[in-house]
Amino acid sequence: MIITLKDGSKKEYAESKSVYEIALDISEGLARAACAGEVNGEVVDLRTQVSEDCELNILTANDEKGLAALRHTASHVLAEAVKNLYPEAKLAIGPSIDTGFYYDFDHESFSREELDALEKEMKKIIKKGAKIQRYTMPREEAIKFMEEKGEDYKVELIKDLPEGEEISFYSQGDFVDLCAGPHLMSTKGVKAFKLISSSGAYWRGDEKNKMLSRIYGTAFSKKDELNEYLEQLEEAKKRDHNKLGREMGLFTTVDVIGQGLPLLMPKGVIMLKELQRWIEDLEDNEWGYVRTKTPLMAKNDLYKISGHWDHYKEGMFVLGDEEKDKEVFALRPMTCPFQYYVYKANQHSYRELPIRYGETSTLFRNEDSGEMHGLTRVRQFTISEGHLIVRPDQMVEEFKGCLALAKHCLETLGVEEDVTYHLSKWDPENKEKYIGEPEVWEETEGHIRNILTELGVPFVEDVGEAAFYGPKVDINAKNVYGKEDTMITIQWDALLAEQFDMYYIDENGDKKRPYIIHRTSMGCYERTLAWLIEKYAGLFPTWLCPEQVRVLPISEKYGDYANEVQKQLKANGIRSSVDNRSEKIGYKIREARLEKVPYMLVVGAKEEEDKVVSVRSRYLGDEGQKTLSEFIDAICKEIRTKEIRKIEIDAQGNRIEK
Repeated sequence: MIITLKDGSKKEYAESKSVYEIALDISEGLARAACAGEVNGEVVDLRTQVSEDCELNILTANDEKGLAALRHTASHVLAEAVKNLYPEAKLAIGPSIDTGFYYDFDHESFSREELDALEKEMKKIIKKGAKIQRYTMPREEAIKFMEEKGEDYKVELIKDLPEGEEISFYSQGDFVDLCAGPHLMSTKGVKAFKLISSSGAYWRGDEKNKMLSRIYGTAFSKKDELNEYLEQLEEAKKRDHNKLGREMGLFTTVDVIGQGLPLLMPKGVIMLKELQRWIEDLEDNEWGYVRTKTPLMAKNDLYKISGHWDHYKEGMFVLGDEEKDKEVFALRPMTCPFQYYVYKANQHSYRELPIRYGETSTLFRNEDSGEMHGLTRVRQFTISEGHLIVRPDQMVEEFKGCLALAKHCLETLGVEEDVTYHLSKWDPENKEKYIGEPEVWEETEGHIRNILTELGVPFVEDVGEAAFYGPKVDINAKNVYGKEDTMITIQWDALLAEQFDMYYIDENGDKKRPYIIHRTSMGCYERTLAWLIEKYAGLFPTWLCPEQVRVLPISEKYGDYANEVQKQLKANGIRSSVDNRSEKIGYKIREARLEKVPYMLVVGAKEEEDKVVSVRSRYLGDEGQKTLSEFIDAICKEIRTKEIRKIEIDAQGNRIEK
């Protein structure tokens, strides 16, 4: 057989060999570093036998997929450590993830002290360097094996596997776990790891199931890589919107109100109002949208027409019981069917299209409690929702326009470099989840693929992530911990107009079905606020800041002049306050910095006499004295243009504005 390696070179063997043996034949160093293999593009275990011609890539920890195998092995080492220290704990699942790994246990929660003890136990296991071996069992034997061990969750997993599925196990010394792999050759390959935290997680992510204890960890092949990651994690904690947003007084949550129902504080409301006014003015004045306002709930009859009742009912808040009540209502999880009836209220000619409906929509979705976090995933939220009713021949250009609007919003917020684009497609293996025929899906997905390619937008394709009625572009971003969320969505819908009997009159006087684009321009306001908190670590662009200027009189004697300055600031629409406390000026400046106010105007005898202000900013520090009108002109321009001022520190420690 001929093995073609990644660099194009070839190896020829007369008999089958494992991936590890081939790596060893190439070099001992490569074999030591090997974590997994990739045969014809498929990730395989190092123990996998290669018996025919193929392309082979030896994966190390420098490869994403190789690092995943190392981290998966670390999760098994953790599981063994837990069983050593807590024999009564039951094993659930322990996969690798983007930031490391986790393992779920049926056991009471783990404290930081217990995590430290587990780390010590893991080091002992790694030091022993047990060989990791893979073997398989027939289904019934595998079930009996795990039943005898009392591992109920493993038994459930085996029983859920399809008939005829190979059931594999990995052992390291006396510890055995049900697992598909891949894994390292021995536990010694886990050289640098850290247990990060512990939290609750429902078995299989279903809140109807038991709450388990999840331990998160990370692992790398080198200690310096681990240390770098831990430093990044500490920085992430400082930026975590759930922590920083509360400290800044932007939002809070209360148990008696409910999970996923945040309270926006006055400062947070100011920011959301700024975002909302900007988006509404942008859409209406520059992008040709007309505004609607529709109810927060509807009878379930509406959702039956749209298909949401059949495809999305579990994610809705339903008011009433179909078997008992004459009418059943549901809080709306989206606005589209409401806006269709705005369209249907009048007959439309082909000349009127496209019609672009925009609405600042408050929506309700029954999220699992385990999924909710701060402002990023909540049960009530508001989005910049829009639906474009278009002729089929207008669809491509209007879809491009929606992408352009989204890109403009991202650029204005300064986050355009932080996103990835995804073509979310249907899953032809699960047709029951969708409406429409396969050829419609293939055609619409093809249109989106061509649009993204033509515009030069890099994207990945995600099977099974489409809406039930059409494919979409999801624009995603990661939070400070690496978890990805969808920020903006643009959906291609060639099907729901039929469901709602929507039509327009064409040039021949015939009725024709329109197409629909479902889109957000900026997305969910709450999630965007969380994103901005983490992006800027609370140091927002001036136009978004709840407080843009703080006037600081040097002493009480200059309070009147400080109030006069603030009066002129307010007259120009600048959000400002006066710190009239009898504190030293240095203390007032430090407080304003800690509260992340972008500008401080210090006033004393000299300033009052010359009718000027001494400007201090978080960008350049002391900017010197300016006339008040000069300062107002500059900050008003900065706010009007939504400028993002950035600073860098030079080698001498001086601030440089960019």
